[in-house]
Amino acid sequence: MSRPVGSRRPADAELTVLTQRVLGQAADLVTDDDVQLALYVMYELFYGGFDGVDDDWEWDPELLGVRSLVETALEKQLLARVAVPDDVPPDRAAVADALFALTAPGPGPSVARFVAKKASREQLHEFLIHRSVYQLKEADPHTWAIPRLTGQPKAALVEIQADEYGGGDPGRMHCELFARTMRGVGLDAEYGAYIEQIPAVTLAGVNVMSWFGLHRRWRGAIAGHLAAFEMTSSLPNRLYGDGFRRQGFGQDVTLYFDEHVEADAVHEQIAGRDLAGALAQQQPDLTHDILFGAATCLYLDDLVGRHLLSAWDAGVSSLRES
Repeated sequence: MSRPVGSRRPADAELTVLTQRVLGQAADLVTDDDVQLALYVMYELFYGGFDGVDDDWEWDPELLGVRSLVETALEKQLLARVAVPDDVPPDRAAVADALFALTAPGPGPSVARFVAKKASREQLHEFLIHRSVYQLKEADPHTWAIPRLTGQPKAALVEIQADEYGGGDPGRMHCELFARTMRGVGLDAEYGAYIEQIPAVTLAGVNVMSWFGLHRRWRGAIAGHLAAFEMTSSLPNRLYGDGFRRQGFGQDVTLYFDEHVEADAVHEQIAGRDLAGALAQQQPDLTHDILFGAATCLYLDDLVGRHLLSAWDAGVSSLRES
């Protein structure tokens, strides 16, 4: 993919035509490996990039056009599938209450309970590989929203992100704690090492974060997404830690999960009330987007959970063959 800086392809290049054809043929964009991997690659140009790929690709006009085609198709699909509460007033407390109701734990099967009580070592490895595509750059997609917010919502987001980045201590950054967990169980902690094994449904959850974060238009959605993410983190992480302890792993492996039990119990209050709730009150027209972002987070997390549990209950791997 490398090319000279500043070079451009013709506007009618094959990439646009190919993208339109693939989108027209895809039955489900969320589970289409080609679509989600292509979208992931286009987003990664805005993060760390790729060795051997010219940085100029980040702002290539046609590549941005192709990305927009995929985003528009994915938006249409998610809007049709994700149920969003439509009777929530743009009030700080009302929005926070709606988010806590959306994220309340259910009685059904969950990945967290499976990990705590049943998961084998091999399944724990798979669990970490799925999570690595986000956790090894944890917080970055949500950080895009900081310059797009003002006042209380901005301050709340900065407070959360400061904790995610270790409060100034690089060794305490949550992405580094997760890398330590991966190394502790014998996995490769280099970002992207397992990208060929990660299925579309997992990539979709990460891609949606980047989609929301990179567009000012979706600043409400990324705030709602983070709120739902934090509100569904503390209790599951306690169970994840228990699962790794059950398999004999020590604090070098479980520290990441243990850290999130306490941190996210605080973050969920900040994200629900001072970020999402305050943003709705400050900009009432963003209320629906905030709730859409939260509901989309939960919808995609549920799809990933179903995928993992279905594979593990059947005694097969949840990963793609590389």
